[in-house]
Amino acid sequence: MATHTRDRRARVEEMRRAQAHAERRKTFGFIAVAVVVGLVLVAIPVAQVILKARNDPARKPLSAFGVAPAAAACSPVESPAVTAAGLHIGPGTNQPTKTRARYSTVPPTSGEHYNLTAALGRKFFAPNDGPKMEELVHNLEHGYTVLWYDDTVRGAQLETLRDLLARVTRDSPKFVVAPWDPSYGQFPARKHIGLATWGHKQLCGQLSGEVVGAFVKRFPPSQAPEPGGA
Repeated sequence: MATHTRDRRARVEEMRRAQAHAERRKTFGFIAVAVVVGLVLVAIPVAQVILKARNDPARKPLSAFGVAPAAAACSPVESPAVTAAGLHIGPGTNQPTKTRARYSTVPPTSGEHYNLTAALGRKFFAPNDGPKMEELVHNLEHGYTVLWYDDTVRGAQLETLRDLLARVTRDSPKFVVAPWDPSYGQFPARKHIGLATWGHKQLCGQLSGEVVGAFVKRFPPSQAPEPGGA
C-alpha cells in the first residue's frame, strides 16, 4: 500500500513538472512573439523614415536634377552693365504712374523695379501665376537668384524644378523659380532656362542642377547691393 502511494505521488509530481514545463514553454513563446512584433512595429517607422530621407529632394546631390552640365547647352555667364540700382517705380514711389520697366537684357540683371519684392514666403511660381517682373528684379537687388523657365517646361520638368528648389534653398534660401514673361523679350533660340542674379545671367537649353548650383555658389547674396533685404 505504501509503495502504491509513493508511485502515485511520483506520477502526480511528474505530471506537475510536465505541466509547469509546458506553461514555461508557452510563456516563452508568447514573449518571443511579443518581442518579434515589437521589433517589427519599431522597424516599420524607422524604415519609413529612412526611405523618406532617401527620397527627400533636399538631401539629393545636385547632379540628380536634370542633365549633366555638358548636355545642358548653357551659354557662358554674362555680366551686363548694372543700371538703375535702387530706382523704384510704381505706386508708393516718386514715379507712381510708371508701372512697367524696360530691360536691356533677357533675363534682366538690374534696372528699375517696384518698391516691393515678389510675394514673401513663396519661392516657386507655376505657369500663369508668376509675380511681376519688376518685383523679381527687386529680388535680384536683394541678393536673390531667379531661375526663369519658358512655356516649353511643363509636367515632370516642373516637378524637377520644384524639387531642385528644395535642394538649392537648403544651402541658399534666396532662390526663386518663376515662369518667364515673353512680353519682356524672347529667350534666345533653343534656350529655355534663364538664371539671373544682380549683374549676372546665364541661359541654358535644359535644366542642370549642377549648373544652377555652381551659379548660385559663384554669385552669393553678398555680391548684390542690398543683401540684407527680404
